[in-house]
Amino acid sequence: MEVIEPGLLTTVQDRGRYGRQRFGVPVSGAMDTFSLRAANLLVGNDQGAACLEMTVVGPRLRFTERAVIALTGGDLAMRLDGEPVPRWQAVRVAGGSVLSSDGMADGMRAYLAVAGGIDVPEVMGSRSTYMASRIGGLDGRALRAGDILRAGDAGRDRTDGRRGLPEDLEPVHYGHSHVIRAVPGPQADAFTREALETLFDSRYLVSIDSDRVGYRLEGSRLRHETGADIISDGSPAGAIQVPANGMPIVLMADRGPTGGYAKIATVISADLGRLAQARPGDAVSFRQVTADQAVEALIEQEAILLSLDPELAAAAPEPVARAMRASAGTDRPRLERRVARAKVGGETVEVEFLIERG
Repeated sequence: MEVIEPGLLTTVQDRGRYGRQRFGVPVSGAMDTFSLRAANLLVGNDQGAACLEMTVVGPRLRFTERAVIALTGGDLAMRLDGEPVPRWQAVRVAGGSVLSSDGMADGMRAYLAVAGGIDVPEVMGSRSTYMASRIGGLDGRALRAGDILRAGDAGRDRTDGRRGLPEDLEPVHYGHSHVIRAVPGPQADAFTREALETLFDSRYLVSIDSDRVGYRLEGSRLRHETGADIISDGSPAGAIQVPANGMPIVLMADRGPTGGYAKIATVISADLGRLAQARPGDAVSFRQVTADQAVEALIEQEAILLSLDPELAAAAPEPVARAMRASAGTDRPRLERRVARAKVGGETVEVEFLIERG
């Protein structure tokens, strides 16, 4: 692909740079990992293959060779040779075609997967771009006009270019009001009782100062028991830290490995991608859930993802497989096909039969 126009902020991202936080290296990676993983599965890639994360306005790209692509996440009104591109499904692209964007129609960030993945060098086990340190991606920066991007080996491509969402699912509409589930802690006791009630009863607005490091929220102040500072500890994705001004900040993909502000709650993993689609000025409300409910939500999300790939769906762990059956309106046991061989009249014959599992 040749970059004709780079868009507002387009970077190469995968699932992130894990195992380096103890050296002070942020995880980075896609802000909306659900959408990145879905895009990859739709074109037959490994879930963690590198994609393009496109923010607000997508790039203008010329495909120098034929390709299979998928667009997921926010709707940036992408067009292929002037015609709208279907989202959340694999699309075949002819060599010479031009992909462009008319800008935000819904959501904030879109993901472009290409069969074979975006082929840039790995840095510390990841192709993700971390612009603050200029590592990963394409020279550690956002795309520029004139850049050339190449796809990796598409030999693993297991889709015929027709893979899409199951019939009973529709693309998410993000809108401008977001209900985000969160679990109290890890330092909920550092806040007044009223502060926790305020967090879950209030409506906040996404600040214009939000970025890939954190979503700054504006609204009701959250009061600490003694002070905002704590001995620095680990900063998980989705942690809601509260500095001295009482305004919550949700830590996102480019967060630092540690932080010294008390964290009143943590956004559940299944909802981080939805929050990443919130634009400045959008409303955010938090809903309190338990850790068990957070796990259930993650299992349901995994079931949706694995349903995009027949091979992964067939091998799904039982909790995820159960969620897949439930989403289809049935929780009956899975049927597995088995083959038995027997001697009949001196000849070996094969007999196929089905057994119930689960």
